[in-house]
Amino acid sequence: MGLKSRLLSQSTVIFGARIMGAGLIFLAQAAIARFWGATVLGEYLLLIAAVNILAMIMPLGFNSVGTFFASEYRARGQTGNLWRFLRRSYVHIGAAGIVIGVLAAIGAGWLTGEYAFAAGLWVPVTVMAASTALIFVNSSVLVGLKQPFAGFFADGVFRPILILSSILIIMGIGGGVPGFDPLVWTLAVGYVLIAVVQMVLLFRFMRELPADAGGAAAESTRWWGLAAPWVLILLATDFLFDFDLLLLSGLMDKDMLAVFGVCTRIFALAAFGVTAVYAVSMPDFFESEANADREAFHRKLGDANLVAAGLAAVLFVGVAVFSPLVLMLFGPEFVSGAGPLMVLCLVLVVRAAFGPASLVLSINKRPWVSLPAIVGSIGILIVGNFVLVPPFGLMGAALSALLAISIWSVTLWIVARRTVGIDVSILPRLKLLFAQRFRNSAEAERS
Repeated sequence: MGLKSRLLSQSTVIFGARIMGAGLIFLAQAAIARFWGATVLGEYLLLIAAVNILAMIMPLGFNSVGTFFASEYRARGQTGNLWRFLRRSYVHIGAAGIVIGVLAAIGAGWLTGEYAFAAGLWVPVTVMAASTALIFVNSSVLVGLKQPFAGFFADGVFRPILILSSILIIMGIGGGVPGFDPLVWTLAVGYVLIAVVQMVLLFRFMRELPADAGGAAAESTRWWGLAAPWVLILLATDFLFDFDLLLLSGLMDKDMLAVFGVCTRIFALAAFGVTAVYAVSMPDFFESEANADREAFHRKLGDANLVAAGLAAVLFVGVAVFSPLVLMLFGPEFVSGAGPLMVLCLVLVVRAAFGPASLVLSINKRPWVSLPAIVGSIGILIVGNFVLVPPFGLMGAALSALLAISIWSVTLWIVARRTVGIDVSILPRLKLLFAQRFRNSAEAERS
């Protein structure tokens, strides 16, 4: 099976599973909004955003490069290096969890006013963050070992099942009375169980790898060199809207924040379809680069961009058509998010069109050069929120995000071309496609 066929096949399965998981999340959030109110939903979304941001920070970027090193070490037979990489990742998570737990215990008493609801929840929040960080690391390594289903399903399927079932159980026990604290504790226990089961699966796959063929010394230097910049890169990409929700909590009331939070979750689902294309193709990118096969690398990158851009266009149309119906499930007041959601989904088209610049820079061992663009985009997002949200509300928040991500995508595209000489956008693949069709048409006319 060719790369494009495999991308479409595996991405379709993963995206389908993600849709199922997102459907469960939507039902869970809709239940909170319908039975406990938009304010409680806003609190829930803020807490989950905080968990995600902490979980992203804990591995110190190792979660983002796990696929890279797992692919490389698998291709070169350096199983020992992969085990050492995993142990270092787990040490980071454990140490960061202790530090965050201590700081949270000290600072819990300072949470007042709009944030008082979280004051007594620092223990389950820390546990949820550490468990999620483990899932992030293990998932990235599993994808690098060409086990994408085991990698994605823990977060995309089993965690949504846990969330919905926990909410239904708490609602059933409480008779519809809000039980926010018991819900958070239940989720913490469930997160731990999911992380442990996935870790057992990862270790089983690791033991099936060939015997260690030896590796280079001082690999930790390479790990840090590639991983450290990704803390900011992930903040500006995969976790941008979690960070944005925390920023907006001081500019919106919880009811409006709940509407925007639901919109960002729908966007995240759509974005996952595009992300899955690149995630499935990453092992092939890394193998081509490790084998110094630049022609194959460009071909695979072009195929991935073509699939991602086509999927982004389809998802934008789908969101435009069906978002009002989906938002109505949460309540009539949530339909106001349909317009902002369409603006957010334009981000998918922009990101797919300009390609995975951060990934290509990292593969070429130049991830640091993307940091100025990332810091600038985060600054634009912060300023945009303060300028646009007060007068325009939800639409202002969406426009601010679109502006920040568009500038970030264009800037990184330029940086990648100037730094490593690679056009990561969809343009080279489109030029080749049109050239082939023109040549075929010309040959058909001559014959």
